[in-house]
Amino acid sequence: MKLYGFGPTRSLRALWGLRELDADFEFIPVNLLAGDHKHPDFLRLNPAGKVPVLVDGELVIPESAAIVLYLADKYREKGLLPADLASRAHVYRWTLFAVTELEQPLWRIAKHTRLYPEAKRLPADIALAKEEFLAMAAILETHLDGRRFIVGDTVTVADCVTAYLIDWANEIHLIDGFARLGAYLERMYARPTAPQRIAEARKEIRAA
Repeated sequence: MKLYGFGPTRSLRALWGLRELDADFEFIPVNLLAGDHKHPDFLRLNPAGKVPVLVDGELVIPESAAIVLYLADKYREKGLLPADLASRAHVYRWTLFAVTELEQPLWRIAKHTRLYPEAKRLPADIALAKEEFLAMAAILETHLDGRRFIVGDTVTVADCVTAYLIDWANEIHLIDGFARLGAYLERMYARPTAPQRIAEARKEIRAA
């Protein structure tokens, strides 16, 4: 398998899934700063020009959450997806909660603070996105009462997908008021299988 990715992007959560599963893979850097994602060879893999992309034989999978779900299904015996249907349903629920309710407002904040040209940035949209994130983060904060992981007693896909987002939110001080989310973040990144924190990956890019 090959994972195409770059630094402090959602490539980190695909890496997390691969490392939790102890899967054999090759990491292929796609330098977004140099425009590698716009090269025709990469666009043939993902016409959206985004990382990460997993290539497993003839199968090509963009989208980080889809990659982790695929890997968990491929290596079902490793337990990233629970064996029983009800527990899997909860994993699917919280994985989709992460990519819709938590990730989307974080993306809006990023777009209107640094990704869009300055003339297109909307401060009001940043404020709304922060409100939306905090409301949804409060739901996960409540859910984590008495829990070490999001579903069950071990790491699942939901954790690989969500922990990266909590680290992202932490970078912009959006979880300062959430003690359980803070503890969850530290617990997840203390795992020997955890990828780099976003700040560490950014530092490596700046040093390169």
